[in-house]
Amino acid sequence: WGTSSGGLLVTASVNLRPDLFRAILLEVPFCDALNTMGDPSIPLTVGEWEEIGNPNERDYFYYMLEYSPYENIRMQPYPAAFVTASLNDAMVGYWEPLKYVSKLRALKTDNRQVLLQCDFHAGHGATSDRYQGTRESALHFAFLLDQLGLSKAPLLPNRVRN
Repeated sequence: WGTSSGGLLVTASVNLRPDLFRAILLEVPFCDALNTMGDPSIPLTVGEWEEIGNPNERDYFYYMLEYSPYENIRMQPYPAAFVTASLNDAMVGYWEPLKYVSKLRALKTDNRQVLLQCDFHAGHGATSDRYQGTRESALHFAFLLDQLGLSKAPLLPNRVRN
């Protein structure tokens, strides 16, 4: 489960070892680090060059190329994925998760689901409507439970009474 920069960690890990994952949930994932960090007109980019690196500099470019999730999607099996994007996200452009999902669907070699949910009203922190937020969380957990084979598990264990 990765949100924003946590999505970078999860997607980079999945590219390296997809066999370790059954399903992933990516909420507004920062998964196109090389292209995003190379554009100084995108808000917050220049300030993060110290932490992440500036791909406009040769050494940083090759370093970032090694881990940037979008550039490292390969033809291999991947876990099921539920990916979200928000049109009004000022920190992670909506195009990053969309590009990631599109490339993943094109290159993965299995038939596991890769779902995309794009919110046309929310920003980086998801919806401000608490009831909608609860519904979205329920949908995310339902996806994960289904992928783990637990969607039909009893809510409470049957207990033998003496």
